[in-house]
Amino acid sequence: MPAVAKGDSSMKQAWLALSCAVIVAGSPTSGQNAPTPAPAPAADNAARVIADARAAMGGDAKLTAVKTLVVTGRTRQVRGDNLVPIEFEIQAELPDKFARRDEFPAQDQGPTVVGFNGDRFVQIPPPQPPPARPGGPPPPTPQQLEAQARVQLGNAKQDFARLMLGLFAASYPSYPLTFAYVGQAEAPQGRADVVDVKGPAEFAARLFVDAKTHLPIMLSWQARQPPPRGRGPGGPPPAGAPAAGGPPAGGPPPPVENRLYFAEYRSFDGLQLPTRVRRAVAGDTTEETTFDRFRINARVDPRRFDPAS
Repeated sequence: MPAVAKGDSSMKQAWLALSCAVIVAGSPTSGQNAPTPAPAPAADNAARVIADARAAMGGDAKLTAVKTLVVTGRTRQVRGDNLVPIEFEIQAELPDKFARRDEFPAQDQGPTVVGFNGDRFVQIPPPQPPPARPGGPPPPTPQQLEAQARVQLGNAKQDFARLMLGLFAASYPSYPLTFAYVGQAEAPQGRADVVDVKGPAEFAARLFVDAKTHLPIMLSWQARQPPPRGRGPGGPPPAGAPAAGGPPAGGPPPPVENRLYFAEYRSFDGLQLPTRVRRAVAGDTTEETTFDRFRINARVDPRRFDPAS
């Protein structure tokens, strides 16, 4: 695997301008750089910002007409001093079916699929509990595995919700969201409208929409460090993780700020969609994703949403 170069322009310098454009907005909400308080009702202003964003992305009629979506592309994930290449395909049948298939060309690891079908978590291949070891903790019970799957289902739906905010500025019944306007954030390159987003299971995020182009430019939220892609319930734990069924070592890590930056919008079937997405955790880039192709209302594979596949 290639090492991360200190001067890697694609992971650092290429996003500098975008980072600068929103860094003020992501600062603590005190002092002169805090978002300007909204003068009108938060729900009304939020509806205006979302409506303007959807108009800039192609219009509400075209966005509402999207029933299926197939996206292919590439992700480079930072793991230590290495960049791990991942080739992916996302299939979605809106509003309640979503799956991402990842392939790892540089690793001796088969493809993985994670997503959801209604209220069922999808993971292919299905998780396998680790074998019991003499003197070690017992393997997880079926109830524990079911609880883990519920957590993974919630995580998959939250990933879906965040992606749909960046692609379509949309909320879906499978994971309904509410919006409240915060104000405008100052930045050297202009202003951004800031919208608070809330959803089930205490989902909370902050959406930044360019006040000039009306296109989403960043989503920010608090969460614990995500695991590398390709792992799920029953899979091999990362190095240093406690054995299944054992207590977490030192307790769970505290939440940190996560950000998704959306950039390089291009036209696909009359829709303006971002083709570059960068994820940062606690200020450090962890993933850079390129969307190569969007296929709108294309045929999807129903087996992709079948947990038994």
